Amino acid sequence: MRIATWNVNSVGARLPKLLDWLGTAEPDVLCLQELKCAEDAFPYDEVGELGYEAAAHGTGRWNGVAVLSRVGLTDVREGLLDQPGFQADGSMFETAEPRAVAATCGGVRVWSVYVPNGREVGHPHYDYKLRWLDALRATAAEELTAGTPWAVLGDFNIAPNDEDVWDIAAFEGCTHITPEERKALTSLTETGLAEVYPRALKYDVPFTYWDYRALRFPKNQGMRIDLVYGNEPFTGAVTDSYVDREARKGKGTSDHAPVVVDLDLG
Repeated sequence: MRIATWNVNSVGARLPKLLDWLGTAEPDVLCLQELKCAEDAFPYDEVGELGYEAAAHGTGRWNGVAVLSRVGLTDVREGLLDQPGFQADGSMFETAEPRAVAATCGGVRVWSVYVPNGREVGHPHYDYKLRWLDALRATAAEELTAGTPWAVLGDFNIAPNDEDVWDIAAFEGCTHITPEERKALTSLTETGLAEVYPRALKYDVPFTYWDYRALRFPKNQGMRIDLVYGNEPFTGAVTDSYVDREARKGKGTSDHAPVVVDLDLG
């Protein structure tokens, strides 16, 4: 089985790229983030022509997640256990954003997640990010069962280690690398999950994100923030994992590259 994750940065703007990648990479399951479209606007028909069912969770603004599968799609769940909301400027109430969706595909339970960015250290969105990660850990602890492959894949907006950013000095005082964020990420391992570290198709570090500005991609000034965590039945079945850097090339691409995981489930 081939399972992948990709922050497409607008499924509408990236649809031709997405369909082409599905046709060439042929994942059995694909987790998408940052759809930027409402659920009823998701391109179900287009991906369906390639044999994929889809569970999309979005409202049409800046978030949105989905799971695509050609090996079955059951037990869909939207949102995390006790997922916190965020109160935007000018709003009277917190809003539960569409940042997590799960489905069981071919016997594997997958979560597609788009972790809040955090914006700035000390900003309310930063606290929201940490609370959201606590909810993710609680959800993992609730769902994990022995013997069933289980994984959470997506854009975590955290670089696990200093070497996962192109220049750690350039990120001093910024989000994505703070001890608090990394501690929240590491807490996932307390539930029995372990990271699936991908290989790089070029260069030493398998970066997954490069800003559109300042020629970051040609200079390989990137970050590794799109991650995969799985339980032992999942990680023990991994035969290969890599970042498909080729998908980041050219015009009209997402600023993220897909992370691909191949499994032999016996």
